Amino acid sequence: MGDVSCVIPAYNEAARIGIVLRAALGHPQIAEVIVVDDGSTDGTADIAEALGATVLRQPRNGGKARALAAGVSAARGEFLLMLDADLEGVSAATISDLLAPVLSARADVSISLRGNAPRPWRALGLDYISGERVLPRVWVMARLADLDTMAGFGFEVWLNGIWIARRARVAVVRWDGVRSPLKSEKSGLLAGLRADLGMMRDIFRTVSPMTTFRQIVQMRALRA
Repeated sequence: MGDVSCVIPAYNEAARIGIVLRAALGHPQIAEVIVVDDGSTDGTADIAEALGATVLRQPRNGGKARALAAGVSAARGEFLLMLDADLEGVSAATISDLLAPVLSARADVSISLRGNAPRPWRALGLDYISGERVLPRVWVMARLADLDTMAGFGFEVWLNGIWIARRARVAVVRWDGVRSPLKSEKSGLLAGLRADLGMMRDIFRTVSPMTTFRQIVQMRALRA
């Protein structure tokens, strides 16, 4: 299938997923684009199929970690490109920028630093929970069973642990023109706040707050 499989987990992103898919589909360095529809009720899967993506339909919403596990299991590329489904401003060129450090072997993995990442992360030069990453697929396949019982938004900090254990060379790619809408923009203030709190709960169910702090320090030290 070529070198890169793109995996996009999506839940009720019918209004936004088209932007991401138009950037990824037909990209010369991407062999396949897999959308894992995580029990959406708004036609996300139909839109992705109409645009030409391979769509895996989950019968119910099981959370981001399980959706990614399904996508990684189906992927066939040597490398994984993971993208969130709600990105604004993403293009074929920005995807190329994220792929370049890994495909040229200047780094083992890469991670985005979006234009609207929280100010502390931009000051540190690292968004440790960014969902846009490139890495060898075998690194996840070797521990795929971990994801069966993982809290929905625990995937990124779990993956950080793998990178740190392998002492991976981490390329941080600035995506100044790309943003991920706030949860409050998509769901309203109260629902967005609940979603943010739920995400932090999932993170701290996967790793402790102290481990999270150590991850940030260690990943900054591993920057290529």
